[in-house]
Parts: sequence; C-alpha cells; structure tokens
Amino acid sequence: MLAAVTVALSLLAATVGCTRVETAPAPAPGESTDKGLAAELRLGYFPNVTHASALVGLEKGLFAKELSGTELIPTKFNDGPTEVSAFLGGSLDAGFIGSGPALNAFAKSNGEAVRLVAGGTSGGAQLVTTADITKPEDLAGKTVVTPALGNTQDVSLKKWLVDKGLNDKVQVTNRENAQTFDAFRKGEVQAAWLPEPWSSRLVLDAGAKVLLDEKELWRDGKFPTTVLLVRTQYLRDHPQTVQALLRGLLAANDFAQQNTAEAKLAVNKQLEALTGKGLSAPVIDRAFTSIELSTDPLAATFPQLAKDAVTAGIAQQETKLAGFVDLGALNAVLKAAGKQAADAAGLDQK
Repeated sequence: MLAAVTVALSLLAATVGCTRVETAPAPAPGESTDKGLAAELRLGYFPNVTHASALVGLEKGLFAKELSGTELIPTKFNDGPTEVSAFLGGSLDAGFIGSGPALNAFAKSNGEAVRLVAGGTSGGAQLVTTADITKPEDLAGKTVVTPALGNTQDVSLKKWLVDKGLNDKVQVTNRENAQTFDAFRKGEVQAAWLPEPWSSRLVLDAGAKVLLDEKELWRDGKFPTTVLLVRTQYLRDHPQTVQALLRGLLAANDFAQQNTAEAKLAVNKQLEALTGKGLSAPVIDRAFTSIELSTDPLAATFPQLAKDAVTAGIAQQETKLAGFVDLGALNAVLKAAGKQAADAAGLDQK
C-alpha cells in the first residue's frame, strides 16, 4: 500500500506546468450524478501525526477495503502549499491538508476547484522555544520557524504575533520540519510553531519548552489542524467513491479510538516507510495526547480562520466561504453508522 511513495515524485513533477483547474459546480443536495465508481483515487497526505487518520487508514488497509474496485494512489506531501498546487493542477483527487492551505485552494480557484468534505484532526500544534524564553515579549529579536509560507502554523503564528504587538519585532522563517529540528539543536533558531510530532520531538529530543499550545487560543480547545478536501469535479462525478473514502476515514478514526496502541504502531510504521525513521515511544505517546481525530471539520471556525489569514498578511482579503463546505457525503456515511451529523455552519450555501 506504500508503493505510491515512489509515485509521489512523478505526480508532483507532473504538477509543474499544469494549470488546469476544475470549475464544475458541486452537486446539489440529494442530487445523484455518479458516473460509476472511479477507476482511481489520488489521495494526498503528510508524514505527520496530525495526519494520523490518513496514516492509520493506509497502514491498516481501511481505505483500500472501502474503495474496492477503485485503485487508491496515496501521495505524500511535506507541506500544504505544495498540495494546493497539486489540487489546482488537477493531479490530486482528494487530500488531507491544513486549514490554511484548504482556504487558499478555495480562494485561488474563485471557489470552484475544491470542497471541504470532512475533518481529520483537531489540535496538535504548539509554539516551542528555548528555555530562556518565558513570555511572548522574550521573542523580540528572535527567529521563529514555521513549516512553510502560508501553511496552517505559519498563519497561526503571524496572527498571534500581530495580537501580541510583536509582528515587526520577530523574524519568521520557513523550513522543513526535519531541518527545523536540526537547526534548533544547533542553536540556529530559538522558537518554532510546529505540528505533531515535531513539537514533541523538539521538546523531548532537543530540549525545547512549550510557550503556547494553540488549543489555548480556541473555544473548547478545538481547531481544525487537518481537514479533507476533494476536487469539486471528482465529487460531482463520483459521490459514491467519495462516500467510500469517508467510510474508510470513519473506520480509521474508530480504530484509533478503540485500539490506541495499535494505532500508534500503524502511524509509526507509515512514518518509518515514508521518512526512513520512526518515532520513539515517548515522542509518539506525547504527540497522540495533543490531537483529537474527528470527521467533524469544525466548519464554524473557518470564518475566523479566513480573518486570521488577512491579519497574518497571508491573504489580502477574506476568502468568501459560500459553498466551501459540502458535508452531504459525510453525513450520509455518519447516518448509516448511527452517528451524529456534522454541521456545515451555513458554509454549504452558495
């Protein structure tokens, strides 16, 4: 099931120079437009614990089981902006992705290319620092790292810096997470706003301390770190295939909740296969304590997230969210499983 790791580079390469954007509208509620099960489903995800739903679903064969008759092509990405390019280039059908890039994909395509169809993970992001930094003001004159320009943690950090009056006093740079880990240990950077497992790795393996857990900034500590996007045309053409994917997602979440130890092993096997190195038991244990796996995309948070992107200087204007969310397939799956429906918070209306 991990053979697609080798395919990822070719898929990403194919993205370069490809600018086609699907513009067909999403199906109306209750409309059946399925042209049969799709021949394939190209699924994006990251080698992060915040993508545990994807990693468990792949490792345990839960997506493949539900997608019987459809070839599943998993494609690894290291950051959201790169995955957005794949979506907009038409080389990706569905993908687990951060909330910031999800909004960006919708905005860049004028609300046409993608739909938010489910959640993935809430929580799992922290601002970690050297021991001498004990309050926000201590960051003045320091360098803070995020995974990529415009990614979910980049937006969160920059918005928080504005709120603290530090946006012109702190240098923000972007590095791949593994590079940040090495740079922190060498003393080249003093702080980083990172997703799991990297915040845990810096704390446990590099001597960092937690200055802020992003949960503290959100009501009930819930915010969408990872969500599931589907290309609009794919959703229109193959709603039953999307439902099969969502059944796999629900199965992965249920498995992780009922078999936590096995879920950690599954995630670690995937990480080792994808990156060449797994996590220590203390790191993966700590990382799992800070995340919550859920199919609920927490749609009601997205208007605030759209405002945050402007405050952070990532977007020039708030993304118009009408039609961004389509939970028809998800709620059909949840109803069949006897579970409570997810709320689109009115963002499913054009």
